[in-house]
Amino acid sequence: MTDTDSRNARVRAAFVGGGFMAEVHSRAARAARAELVGIASSSPEKSARAAEALGIGRAYRSLDEILDDDTIDVVHVCTPNALHAEQAAAVLAAGKHVVCEKPLTTTVADAETLVRSVGDRTATVPFVYRFHPMVREARARFRSGSAGTVLTVNASYLQDWLLGMDDDNWRVDSALGGRSRAFADIGSHLVDLVEFVSGDRVSRLAATTRTVFSERASNTAITTEDAVAVVIETRSGALGTLLVSQVAPGRKNRLFLEIAGSAESVAFDQEQPETLWVGRREGSMLIPRDPGQLAADAARLCVVPSGHAQGYQDAFNAFVADTYAATGGAQPDGLPRFTDGLRAVRVTDAVLDSAESGTWIEMGEDDD
Repeated sequence: MTDTDSRNARVRAAFVGGGFMAEVHSRAARAARAELVGIASSSPEKSARAAEALGIGRAYRSLDEILDDDTIDVVHVCTPNALHAEQAAAVLAAGKHVVCEKPLTTTVADAETLVRSVGDRTATVPFVYRFHPMVREARARFRSGSAGTVLTVNASYLQDWLLGMDDDNWRVDSALGGRSRAFADIGSHLVDLVEFVSGDRVSRLAATTRTVFSERASNTAITTEDAVAVVIETRSGALGTLLVSQVAPGRKNRLFLEIAGSAESVAFDQEQPETLWVGRREGSMLIPRDPGQLAADAARLCVVPSGHAQGYQDAFNAFVADTYAATGGAQPDGLPRFTDGLRAVRVTDAVLDSAESGTWIEMGEDDD
């Protein structure tokens, strides 16, 4: 097969995990014109139900059966966090490409091991908010220098789905979700976006966490956090604050990012993703998602005309499409790979270490 043939070949995808994220991944794979070969869940019965519900060709009995199928190109790992390291490692060992949900792993050591194991395979993590066109426009303004140097960051990610004591999910259990919940789950997106848009790295941080409910409907002795507040300093000397909460009434999935540069500020609200606010001392403006007004990297992600709203699934679709392009040899700009997943795990560890010690934590220079 020639290079051109391999880039044009239809990707054959399989999925492990049958919950909400498998639904999102499978829709994105279908949009990318992949062949959805099969799915494995936690039992053969659940695999069969997921295959029927998602319109996926075959119900595999296990991940091992998927890995034994030489026709499969890429495996999407959509299982609870504690399973990611072992399953992603098995996919890579089988010589297949992999998309692994975040957090990539629950420990830094496991994430480092995965990064070393990637080799020539494509291995990505769905930091999909990078794929909103207006996020790319914000990034372009800092990359071009038009926004100036980074001065301050004001960012938050707020949800309310765990607001009550009766609200429950496997993620609250550290045995399944890992040492961190709120920050690993959504704070990782927030930090990734701060660094992606600004082009600047967090150099040190100080954090505090709160667990509002020590017990929930089916879980006792809960140790994972409901909310996190973080003060950051970047390598360039910028200061910032991050607030992450899964107990914020009325906030369904409100990721907000405002970065002030020396020439202009940019602000993006994921619940209002069709515009980007650009603040200036004189003449602030609201930029619409209109390809004719955007940087090329942002315009390429506009899949419907301006005025027709794009959202989360569109961003996810673009991420998967770029991942599949990478499996054929392309090099899409801004594609979040396992190295980015490792970075998020390191920041999460630093946040929890700071909260436990009550001190500032310095970030290393080893994951540039």
